[in-house]
Amino acid sequence: MGLHFRDYRPEDRDAAYYVCLKTGDHGGDGEPLFQEDPDALARIYVGPYLEFCPELALVAEDDQGVCGYALAALDSRTFFDRYEREWRPELVRQFPDPSGDPATWTPVQETHHLYHEPDYFCPEPYDQYPSHLHIDFLERARGRGLGRRMIEELLKRLHAMGSPGVHLGMSERNERAYGFYRALGFEELIRHEGAIYLGRKLQDTDPAGHDDSATGQSA
Repeated sequence: MGLHFRDYRPEDRDAAYYVCLKTGDHGGDGEPLFQEDPDALARIYVGPYLEFCPELALVAEDDQGVCGYALAALDSRTFFDRYEREWRPELVRQFPDPSGDPATWTPVQETHHLYHEPDYFCPEPYDQYPSHLHIDFLERARGRGLGRRMIEELLKRLHAMGSPGVHLGMSERNERAYGFYRALGFEELIRHEGAIYLGRKLQDTDPAGHDDSATGQSA
């Protein structure tokens, strides 16, 4: 079938979690860092999107299976409110907040701490960029233009649903992804606690074509 994208299906969940793990080190392979709990990151950055916004969830697929995803939420504050009420309580119940010196925490412990102290930051002006998205790809699927097309599709869907604009957050250490998003028309809004937030208004939802070889962990 070759590399393509399609709408998410429930049976894709485990594969999407795996993509999150394999891009979980600032776009690089996070598997060595999360051996104690491979799903730690995906419980924040994938699971709630698949549960709450499946109509805005796309997966990339090739002959080997699912190799990427693009996820979005129409209204970030509404999404985070639902996350707080319906998703986070179970994470807190299952995974204790780590103790001791945070400087000594493992990546898994740092992520578990986010279950207890979530970051719901949204860049301003919020009314211009209320939606948000993120996209992750395995190495084998990068550089082939699919990331750009998946973002275009999500922007069209968000625009059709009435969104005036979208933002995303990415690690300051993921320089390649920064160039990718800027090439797609995203403008830097603010830097906050190690993350760069970029935004794009949705009057024009047809970004110019660019290579997507930079795509990695954006959340």
